Amino acid sequence: MELIKNQTVPLEITGYTADGSGIGRYHGIAVFVPQAAAGDVIEAKILKTAKTYAYGKIEKIVSHSEDRVQPLCPQYAKCGGCVFRHISYEAELRAKQQRVQDALERIGGLHFAVLRPIVGAKSPDRYRNKAQIPIGEGVKKSEVNLGFYASHSHRIIDCGECLLQPEEFSRASEAFREWERKTCDSVYNESTGRGRLRHLFLRKAETSGEIMACIVVNGNGVHDEEGLTKLMREKVPGLTGVIINSNREKTNVILGPKCRTVWGKDFITDKLCGLRFRISPLSFYQVNSKQAERLYGIASRYAGLTGNETVLDLYCGTGTIGLSMASKAKRVIGVEIVEQAVEDAKKNAAENRIENAEFICSDAAKASDMLKNRRIHPDVVILDPPRKGCSPQLIETVAAMAPERIVYVSCNPATLARDIKSFALQCYKTAEVTPVDMFPRTAHVECVVLMSRNI
Repeated sequence: MELIKNQTVPLEITGYTADGSGIGRYHGIAVFVPQAAAGDVIEAKILKTAKTYAYGKIEKIVSHSEDRVQPLCPQYAKCGGCVFRHISYEAELRAKQQRVQDALERIGGLHFAVLRPIVGAKSPDRYRNKAQIPIGEGVKKSEVNLGFYASHSHRIIDCGECLLQPEEFSRASEAFREWERKTCDSVYNESTGRGRLRHLFLRKAETSGEIMACIVVNGNGVHDEEGLTKLMREKVPGLTGVIINSNREKTNVILGPKCRTVWGKDFITDKLCGLRFRISPLSFYQVNSKQAERLYGIASRYAGLTGNETVLDLYCGTGTIGLSMASKAKRVIGVEIVEQAVEDAKKNAAENRIENAEFICSDAAKASDMLKNRRIHPDVVILDPPRKGCSPQLIETVAAMAPERIVYVSCNPATLARDIKSFALQCYKTAEVTPVDMFPRTAHVECVVLMSRNI
């Protein structure tokens, strides 16, 4: 039976998509419905159709799932961030566990026996130590919108407070609004490339409480920077720096390459796994510090270090994973393609007096070839690639280096499962997989995997 746009159909929701939408079937056709909960019986209005699937929205909930809860955030229905705020956190963890299991079985060809229970967060709220808040024109010309993009759009939903962020970020937003009302600085327009104000970028160090406020502008500065600093200092406890970041490019990339400190320090300092990390606006740093420590702990256990191993940390970022293992290893070599991140990694090693770590600025595959040519044979390789996963060339190169163990940290279960299957063809067996919920209330889930070489 063919579905028609604007048709209303009955659905029982039985599961979730990778982006957190509910899945129901109407005469064999999958219908994806945002904000639906597994166990709901609903009437759905069809919004878009294809041959084998369709998209819909809830018209009426006939009977509620036992997992359904009342969302506490007033912006939940409009904002595209917290896709699981309408179900209990326990139900969310079950959904993420199932997503990982499905990917491992269907794509990776693995039996779920290798899968460990997901490591949930102690609190699913207020965990984000970073916010990238887009700035748009408000309904009134005298106001700006500060918030988040609606799902699958660049339409900004104004949000006074986000439950995923620390309260200080809301205070920083309010200070920014007050300053903008006085100065009337123009808002950047993505279509024309004109206007000044692009993003309010905020970071907080979990352990020290230090907060950085960075205003991203299409230019070199803003009007009355002294007034902005004064308001921020008055309203934001823990503020240690106000920074201007210049981004003149017509791009979706948030930060530009140039930063100027208006007041205070150009970095904040946090502790992770007992180490101190210096974090600048351009530094990569895990968004959820508490869960990052738990993830790194699992990765360290999987690495099985005794003090005699050479560890190769590919996609190392600012060196957090490799440096957290350095005290247990003979040698750590980190590889990262972003030059600023490599510089931060070197500073982090020096800050923590770690002398057995070196960092190379290079593409992961090229660096692996280079190390192979230098006859450096790692005992353990750490992989933490972007969402697209590892290239076939990198998998072949890593396997050719013959490490005893590979620890793979992934933010995408589908590409992880694909790469696990490729490593299996290179004689690396998956011993264990542990999902970690780094981003509660969102659709994202991370995994840590141990692969061992079959001799």
